[in-house]
Order: sequence, then structure tokens, then C-alpha cells
Amino acid sequence: MATTSDISRGMIIKLDGSLYSIVEFGENKTARAAAKVWAKLKGVDNKRSIEKTWNSGDNIYPVRVERKDYQFLYKDDSGYNFMDTETFEQIALSEDLIDAPQFLKDGQEVSMLINTETELPMSVELPDKIVLKVTYSEPGMKGDTATRTLKPATVETGATVNVPLFVNEGELIRVNTKSGEYVERVKE
Repeated sequence: MATTSDISRGMIIKLDGSLYSIVEFGENKTARAAAKVWAKLKGVDNKRSIEKTWNSGDNIYPVRVERKDYQFLYKDDSGYNFMDTETFEQIALSEDLIDAPQFLKDGQEVSMLINTETELPMSVELPDKIVLKVTYSEPGMKGDTATRTLKPATVETGATVNVPLFVNEGELIRVNTKSGEYVERVKE
């Protein structure tokens, strides 16, 4: 058990039976009333985002988590299969535990959050930016870089990403996995 003074960004707490990660937090002080601590929370075991306010000094219930490196192997009927890079143990997870399953490719390194109390995986996070090969795109025009016009392109994982007109089939691009947006073209 901890108090609101122990809150930090990235901490995972138990609230109303669900697990939430603290995205942002702050304190409101007024002259007459007691100080309040607020936090923006993102659901770990659900997809909800909420805001919560406590009185300063209230108890919170942090959950101990461990971040482990895993490698994505393949997808089949049992779900998405990952391998622990240290022990080589394999685990199959459902799609709802993965933050951006459309960008997973075979051999991809991911970070898995594991609840140390139950030893169960809570979520799978891809790196913020990954490099993918464009497998299909309409032909681009040379020198067409003046406007910020975008076209859809299919990448090697099957996902569709909006890219600038000058990006062609077969090129490597860097994609932001959090927003699903094109970042830049990558030289081979």
C-alpha cells in the first residue's frame, strides 16, 4: 500500500477492481481546502482512459509489474505466440492484450508487462517506431514533395498506413506504432 505522494508516471495501480497505468498526474492546492492529487489513467486490462482525483495523503494500491523482452513468433488459432528471449519459454496471448497487433511481424522484439503477483501477462507493447516494407502502393510522382498529400499504402504486416505521394512499393518506411502514422522513409 502507498499514498498519493508516491504516485509516479508509468506506475500501475489497482482501482475499482481494474488495473490502470498513470499517464499524467499533478496536485491542486487551494488556500482553504485540502490539497487534491489528480491523475490521468489508462486501462491496462481494459481499454478505458479515465481521470481520478484523490485527497492528498489518500491510500492507493500499486501493483508490482515486471517488464520482460519477448520475441513475436507467429499467429495461429491459439492467438499470438511469443517467446521469452532469456528462458525461451513460449506463450500464446489474445489480440486484446497487444497495443498495436496490426504492426507485428515475425521476429519482432516486444516488451511485455507481467503482474509479479499473479505471474500473468498484462499487456504487450511494441517499440514506439518500427521499420516496415511497403508491399503495395500506387505509383508516386518524382518531385511531388511540396504538398502534404497522403495516399494509402499496405505494409508487410498487412496494415494500411497513409504515406506521402513520393513513397513507392518496395521501400522501407518508419511507422509510429502508437498513432499508426508514417514518420519517414528509411534508406536500405
